Amino acid sequence: MPDVGVLSAHLLSGFQKELFTRLAEAGHEHLRPRHGAVMAYISEDGTRASELSERSGQHKQVVGTLIDELERLGYVTRQPDPADRRAKLVVPTELGLDQMAQARRIIAEIEARLAELVGGARFAEFKKVFGEVARSYERD
Repeated sequence: MPDVGVLSAHLLSGFQKELFTRLAEAGHEHLRPRHGAVMAYISEDGTRASELSERSGQHKQVVGTLIDELERLGYVTRQPDPADRRAKLVVPTELGLDQMAQARRIIAEIEARLAELVGGARFAEFKKVFGEVARSYERD
């Protein structure tokens, strides 16, 4: 049996391939898995780049580059943060909001298929345990 790192890599690779293939079919063909470091963590009301970096575990410069790309693609805009005019919020556009809704729908469908594959209770327990293991690395 492969170790947990190899299994995690296979799960992530397969999940991302399916998600981004289906997003492309839904009209979001310019997005790549790397854009998930922003799109998976952004709130509909906007999020500071520093928060996106912290939530995704990516370096601030990497997140900045991804925000630039997503802005050019029309998925996000930078707007002044009403709580601190010196700061900027990264806010999803209509296209970004559509992508977020499509991703939620696709992810729910993927998870439902996986739950059907192994059984709902087993899949729920898997997610719970996998989450606990993943969170143990957040403390590092």
